[in-house]
Amino acid sequence: MTKVYVFNDFGGPEQQQMIDRPLPQPAAGQLAIEVRAAGVNPADWKIREGQLGRKWPLPAPMGREAAGVVTAIGEGVEGFAVGDEVLGAVASGHGGLAEHTILDAANTVAKPEEISWADAATLPVAGATAYDVTHQIELEPGQILLIIGAGGGVGRMAAQIGAVHEFRVLGIAGADKRETVEVTGAEFIEAGSGIADRVRAIAPGGVDLIVDLVGGEALHAVAGTVKDPSRIITTADPETARQLGGASVERTGEALAKITDVVKYEVVDPHVTGRFNLDDAGKALAAVEAGHTEGKVIVEP
Repeated sequence: MTKVYVFNDFGGPEQQQMIDRPLPQPAAGQLAIEVRAAGVNPADWKIREGQLGRKWPLPAPMGREAAGVVTAIGEGVEGFAVGDEVLGAVASGHGGLAEHTILDAANTVAKPEEISWADAATLPVAGATAYDVTHQIELEPGQILLIIGAGGGVGRMAAQIGAVHEFRVLGIAGADKRETVEVTGAEFIEAGSGIADRVRAIAPGGVDLIVDLVGGEALHAVAGTVKDPSRIITTADPETARQLGGASVERTGEALAKITDVVKYEVVDPHVTGRFNLDDAGKALAAVEAGHTEGKVIVEP
């Protein structure tokens, strides 16, 4: 048996619970791992609340990204061996907040020894998302990238990627996250009432790309500052983005390997600021759900 953190019904944190399950076995195209660290993301609690549909069989394991040591290999999987250190996206029906889990081999890469377990656990979802959302529309050096939600884990990595490409990065976040945004080289813009005016004061000619990690009113408020509405890319609110003329992030197969490489060479720092034991997974989820975390939160069995 092995521990896994689940939610028993759609709703609030009271639905969450640690349970014991039989050791998971990999199906074709999958890898079983002993988890060393798992990333926690806003999608985890949004899935629990039913915001992303109610297709998950209950009780539903939580956590979408993990890093660990391969313990078994499913049929048809090549390029991996038992004992390998890997990081990847958790397979459907399984969860990263666990002692053991299952990864999709197609969305798994070897963990470079230069990358810590904690950092590795942030890359399959958060890191790959930051890579994809900053590469979906190509900008030239000097063009302006505006990030809504720049103080969180994905936003911080997106800002660093923008700096690598020599974009002018503007980062919107709460006042308490100014330092987190500015350390990436981005120009900080405080969120809240009058935000569009503050963006225009810095970029009177408009911005070249909006990367939205928040959605809703936060996106509506600054959508008018982009030169071309088709250059609004969201990870958080596809419906609003489409209404405004933008689009959802498109996930690519190359993003995980690419972001792993840039983290390996210390070009991007995932900035893990919260580390919780598996028994405290509920506290880790609460920290992310509260929206006040700077950088990334991980859980370690």
